[in-house]
Amino acid sequence: MTISLLDTHQHLIYPDRFGYDWAAGIDVLAGKAFTIEDYETLTEGLGVAATLFMEVDVDGDQRFAESDFIAELSRDPANRLIGQIAAIRPERDEGFDAELERADALGIVGFRRVLHVVDDAMSQSDTFRDNIRKIGAANKVYDICVAARQLPIALDLARACDNTTLVIDHCGVPDIAGGALDPWRGDMANLAALPHVNCKLSGILAYTAPGSGSYETVRPWVDHVLEVFGPDRIVWGSDWPVVDMGADLPTWIAVTRRILGGLSDSEATAIANASAQRIYGVSLPAA
Repeated sequence: MTISLLDTHQHLIYPDRFGYDWAAGIDVLAGKAFTIEDYETLTEGLGVAATLFMEVDVDGDQRFAESDFIAELSRDPANRLIGQIAAIRPERDEGFDAELERADALGIVGFRRVLHVVDDAMSQSDTFRDNIRKIGAANKVYDICVAARQLPIALDLARACDNTTLVIDHCGVPDIAGGALDPWRGDMANLAALPHVNCKLSGILAYTAPGSGSYETVRPWVDHVLEVFGPDRIVWGSDWPVVDMGADLPTWIAVTRRILGGLSDSEATAIANASAQRIYGVSLPAA
């Protein structure tokens, strides 16, 4: 039997509703729509049982409208959306508590602030760290999205926020195309030594050289996160449509199936859906 996947990193892009300035220079994304209907078509028959929407760093303060829109989509069970990870601004004190208070009503299970697009000092401020600890106190998860060079900064943040469940997005964004296993390997091991830190195996084909997005290419990086985090602290995600920078979503799912096929049933189930259900506090819909 095919193990059901819980996609913890599903992006949806609606350029008629929101602005995505960050995508302007990316040919496969710029100006294009990637809708819930598109995702349904791409994943039909591929064993994706449910998804968590991941915020898409919309322009300005459109993040509130984005989370409202996703909550609306989630009300239709046909969309398979069982929660969302919303954008938040921990660097700001004003309004932060109110953002946390609206989370449950919108199906928000976690939050993210993309850190590779801001000054490195941002996550080191007292305000930022105090607010990440508030996320933990509210029993929500915080996804850490950093470039590989920023992993030591992520480690400092994690050490300062040990009450909060943390997830390192995209295996720490390794430079797979450049073959840069180090210092990434040591940095991820340091993060894995902290029990409240988890790893997201999401769309890493995007970091391979053009035309080389395969199981064999990513295996050294996957093997390392399996070794240091273990399946019980790894969740799976598509990172669609960003994954299209390296290969399409069906290809990434096929690579994922090969990864899972090399594990025991319990290990594969952990990565495919069980770890995510526990970490984000969600449940797969009944079959």
